Amino acid sequence: MAEIIGLFPTPFMRVPGAMGRELVAGLVAHFAAAADQANNSSPNLVHTAMLRPGDSPLLVAAAALITPLLADFGALLFGERLGWSLKEMWVNVLDSGGRQSMHNHANSFISGVVYLTPTHPEARTVFMKSPGGTDFAFKNDHAAVQTGPYNADKWISPPPEPGDIVLFPSYLMHAVPANPGERRITMAFNAIPTHLDSWGYRVSFSG
Repeated sequence: MAEIIGLFPTPFMRVPGAMGRELVAGLVAHFAAAADQANNSSPNLVHTAMLRPGDSPLLVAAAALITPLLADFGALLFGERLGWSLKEMWVNVLDSGGRQSMHNHANSFISGVVYLTPTHPEARTVFMKSPGGTDFAFKNDHAAVQTGPYNADKWISPPPEPGDIVLFPSYLMHAVPANPGERRITMAFNAIPTHLDSWGYRVSFSG
């Protein structure tokens, strides 16, 4: 019998309800008003300056929940539990009609999102296959085609609830379509390991 094996899959971690309601409400109350930096992809998207856990007790509490997840997810990427540092965190405020264009996160290994308010079904985060040069130059794409994990070029993340956390490799391209619903508030973060070691060739990182 033929066997299909998926080679080199990309991990994506989803942790429903990882952050409690009180902390979620505190982050919204404290940081939503501080999101005053415009985004060049949409006039209805603003974010805070880059934050560190030490900037607020709320961020310290958030980091305490996120850091163990980084160790778990990092073990999938690198084969062992490493020390991890939250390099930066920031709060995004996406008003009705706003969107976030396709992007990834440079100079980071693991990125993630904490959902702080309800998300309209049409404004869920969309992850896309890298538009690099490894694909065939031809496509088979029409109404009769059945999309699966080997021919899809995008994946729409499951409907999130406030307090959910997702983690993914920082190189993964992602976007947020136009938001037809109410204000959508999230907290994003980037993380780096303390070090990587390849048979004695050790590289250390600091954020």
